Amino acid sequence: MKYIDTLKEGMRISEVYLCKSKQLAQTKAGKDYGNLVLQDKTGAIDAKIWDLTSPGVNSFDALDYVRVDADVTLFQGSFQLNVRRIRRADEGEYIPEDYLPVSSRDIDKMYEQLQAYAHSIKNPYLNRLAESFFVEDEAFAKAFKFHSAAKSVHHGFVGGLLEHTLSVVGICNYAAKNYPELNRDLLLCAAMFHDVGKLRELSVLPENDYTDDGQLLGHIVMGAEMVGERIRTIPGFPPRLETELKHCILAHHGELEFGSPKKPALLEALALSFADNMDAKMETMIEALRSGGDNKGWLGYNRFLETNLRKTTPQDCECFRGQGIFDR
Repeated sequence: MKYIDTLKEGMRISEVYLCKSKQLAQTKAGKDYGNLVLQDKTGAIDAKIWDLTSPGVNSFDALDYVRVDADVTLFQGSFQLNVRRIRRADEGEYIPEDYLPVSSRDIDKMYEQLQAYAHSIKNPYLNRLAESFFVEDEAFAKAFKFHSAAKSVHHGFVGGLLEHTLSVVGICNYAAKNYPELNRDLLLCAAMFHDVGKLRELSVLPENDYTDDGQLLGHIVMGAEMVGERIRTIPGFPPRLETELKHCILAHHGELEFGSPKKPALLEALALSFADNMDAKMETMIEALRSGGDNKGWLGYNRFLETNLRKTTPQDCECFRGQGIFDR
């Protein structure tokens, strides 16, 4: 299989890809054409169907797997496919796992690490709550390990929600060691649940789009509701502890303009908001730098980070030689 990240200008391909989107568009001259986004686990590419009378054009919809014969061209600095023939792929022509972006880390090992954090929570009520989800609920575990953390921007891949959550929990665990004023049990439990509402906000991959509830309520509110539903099954769970845990979830975006119903009023909520923001922005920049390929210059303006981006100069670069770094 020719993965999208290996395509080069001038190639003629016959491959199966996932059709992420399908739209009808018009040229400046008013001629209709098909505008597609095709995807595999290595990335996505624009594709154009200039002849809409070709057989198979009407045989597929968005989120179908399609067999495409096309030429790889370069347009405005990006590769795209000029489609000659296309049809819906038959079962047996593709393996779904080849078409979904997936975490580069071992998903089962990450989940084991997250479970270890749940076991380490000493407060009996918070421990019971965390283990009821992450240890005992097999359906929840399966969904959590597969789900993405976002439609776009950061961690938008299989295992993304798990990878992001584990990173945030790790940052919070580090913060608890450096700031003894923090309630570690509350902070780690809140970190584990801060994005749990994404399971209801976003549909599963490959669609990975906002649900109606996600549009109307959002993952922050739905996450607090999910935690509250489970708490009601735990006898004697302290009401004040429930409120403080929910506050951390509700305030984890830090600012009202970033979607938090509340600003952090607890030290743990403040720490969680910083950890979440740090991991989200780090992953956003890492993904942007990675998409720049071998480009060692400026990569242009990133609207999510609101700045121009450039890769750090490699430490073995000639520009460092003669400055005592390698001359020993």
